[in-house]
Order: sequence, then structure tokens, then C-alpha cells
Amino acid sequence: MHALIARMLARLAIEPRIDVVFPDGTLRSVGHGAAPRLRMRILDAPTELKLALDPELALGEAVMDGRVVVEQGSLYDLLDALVAAVHRARPQGWGRMLESLRTALRRFQQHNTLALARRNVAHHYDLKSDFFRLFLDPDMQYSCAYFADPGMTLAQAQAAKKRHIMAKLDLKPGQRVLDIGCGWGGMALSIAGETGASVTGITLSEEQLAIAEQRGAGSGLPVAFRLQDYRQLTETFDRVVSVGMFEHVGVAYYRDYFRKLRELMTEDGVALIHTIGRSTPPGATNPFIAKYIFPGGYIPAMSEVAAAIEQEGLIVTDVEVLRLHYAETLKAWRENFLARRDEAVRMYDERFARMWEFYLAASEATFRHDDLVVFQFQLARRLDGLPITRDYAAARETELAHAAG
Repeated sequence: MHALIARMLARLAIEPRIDVVFPDGTLRSVGHGAAPRLRMRILDAPTELKLALDPELALGEAVMDGRVVVEQGSLYDLLDALVAAVHRARPQGWGRMLESLRTALRRFQQHNTLALARRNVAHHYDLKSDFFRLFLDPDMQYSCAYFADPGMTLAQAQAAKKRHIMAKLDLKPGQRVLDIGCGWGGMALSIAGETGASVTGITLSEEQLAIAEQRGAGSGLPVAFRLQDYRQLTETFDRVVSVGMFEHVGVAYYRDYFRKLRELMTEDGVALIHTIGRSTPPGATNPFIAKYIFPGGYIPAMSEVAAAIEQEGLIVTDVEVLRLHYAETLKAWRENFLARRDEAVRMYDERFARMWEFYLAASEATFRHDDLVVFQFQLARRLDGLPITRDYAAARETELAHAAG
């Protein structure tokens, strides 16, 4: 297996150099640079075989189980070097076959009935809210922040994200707003508090609902939260916002989603869909993420989303692509997590903490070097549902920022 893994790594233009120590003590160096900065040790032969056959899944599992150890440099340093190198090389041979197989099977893996949607959400979002508090900002925004100024803190960038979205929605006092996938309620509370609109937030996470309801009750604002699937809604709303939820819809359900969205919007309604996206053609979910982090999740290509929107009679009034903002968000989350890692171990265990460190580090490296971005789709039912230039949004965003101080 030594030779197979060494050949696989040698095809990659890795920088800096990585020393790989195999179970029998053999050391192989791969990559460029006069002195190695990184060293990883594979602890047993079965792990060596798994890494050779399916590195996308096996590396995360091995780190999580303590069977691959980073002895020099950090886990992020190692993943940063590997992700950047793999992106430049693109899959070859067996790796390409695995990717094609996963893409072909994705519709089966993302079957998303009401019951499965609830189960998939519970797997991730029903972790203890105190766990998420270890690394999120005080408002508990668990999606890409908006670093309008490079010097922003995480909390400032998350507040800027909410203002950016609220401005695009052209919100007015008294309007009824639906927040699909409302999380712990931060977006709904900000909309109600800063624009005078009333907000209904829905989630499939019981843990998130409890916190959102508690926050809403103490705010005195016109907000309400429900444990409900968007497919079960029957009311109509002037505005619809969804941040970080579309990734869980399932690729076979895109037309259903946008058909329902159109039904939920008033005739002059506007929607803003904020989702992770890929700047490449359609593909498959990373197997480690699909198995351990977001079962049923999928990051869509723009072509997939745009086609479904067109087919369901909605008008795309604006699209923005946020590049590298999620990499910076994940960097802040990872650093916060590592600063309080011992607390995560006490809440769960060491294996769980290693899994989350790998997830955060790998995700940051992927958003920094691979083809992942964030899409913001602004949608309407009518051509005249919004002003005909973007100036209104920039002016409204500035107004909201000044009001916030």
C-alpha cells in the first residue's frame, strides 16, 4: 500500500512538503519545499488500505478515530495543502470513477420525505445548543457571514449579512415575512426589530425551536416560531427568506420547492434564497460530510437551481455570488472551536471533537481553494415587484447600518 498511496500523492502538486509515516515506520516525503513542514502518521494497515481506496471518506474517518495523526503542523495546515493540490489536479482514474458513481446515486441518497427531512435535521441541528455556542457569534448565525470590511469581527460580519439580505428584500413595516429554516431565530428577530415587519419562522429542529421561542417571547417583537416543514404551509407572505436551508431540500425536490415557494408568495411577493453553491457543473456530496455531518445534504450548481426556478414560473430578479466569505466565516468558527475544544470533549467525547475539527478545517480549506461559493437568489412573481435598479438595496443597507450604530 505504501507505493500506491505515495503514487497517489506524488501526482499532486502539494506545497509545502508532507512527510507520511506508514504503520511499519517507513517514511515517504511528497510535495515541494526544502524542509518538510507537515508530518502525518498512519497508525495501522487497514487504515492504509482504506486511504488508498477511498481517501475522501477514509481520511476524515481515520482522523476522527485517531488512526491518522498530524505530528507536525496542524490538521488545518494538512487539509489546506491537500485540498489545494487536489483542486489543481482534479480526479483521475479510480477517483473519477468514485465521483461519477456518487453523482449517479445522489438522487437515492437525497430522498427527502417529511419523515426523512426531520430525521436528517435532527442528526445535526438537534445537538446541544450550548455546543454551537462554543464557536458561533452571540446571535448564533450558523451560515456564511458577509465581510463587507476585511477588519470585521465574526459578529459584525453576521450582522452585515442580515442587513445585506434585509435590504434586498425591500422590507416595509407591516409586511408578513416567512423565514424557512429559521435556526435559533436571529434573522427573524432582526427583521422584526429593524424593519417593523412581522415574521413567522419555521424549523424542523426541536432544539432550535426551543431557543427561538424563548428569544421571541422575551423580545416583545412580532415573531412566531413553529416546528413545521415548508411543504405543510398554506398561508401567503409578502416576503420569504431562507438562509442555509436550501442545501437540505434534496436535488430531486427542487421544482417542488420553488413551486411551493411561488404558492406561498403574494402576487407582489419577493424571496431571497441564500445557499451554498458550486461554481462547477452538478456533482455529489463529499462522502464524509454526507455520512457524518449533513445526511441528505447537497450543494447545488447554479444551473440546477436556475432551471428549477424557471420551470416553476418565478422571476430571477438578481443573483449575487459571495466568494471567500464562507472561508473567512469558517476560519472564525474553527478558531473559536479550538479555543474551547475541551468543553466540546466534556459535552460529547474526544472522537466527536476530532470529527468536528476535521469538518470545520476541511470545509474552510474547500471554500478557500475549491469551487464552493454562496449564491443569493432574489426572486419575484412579477417583473415590477421591485425597483428596476439595485440602488434601493444599497441605500437601504446603509440606512440599516447607520440605525444599528
